[in-house]
Amino acid sequence: MPADLPSKICEVCGLPFNWRKKWAKNWDEVKYCSEKCRRHKKSTSSGLPEI
Repeated sequence: MPADLPSKICEVCGLPFNWRKKWAKNWDEVKYCSEKCRRHKKSTSSGLPEI
């Protein structure tokens, strides 16, 4: 049942997402709900100039 699957909160968009079979081997390392959020995190963390 889908309700029994573990879920996490995306570090970029803050939305909840559920476990997927493709993440079975590395669920503990999954931090983002999608490839788009994963790419966005990389660009925003290093894209801001320090003042």
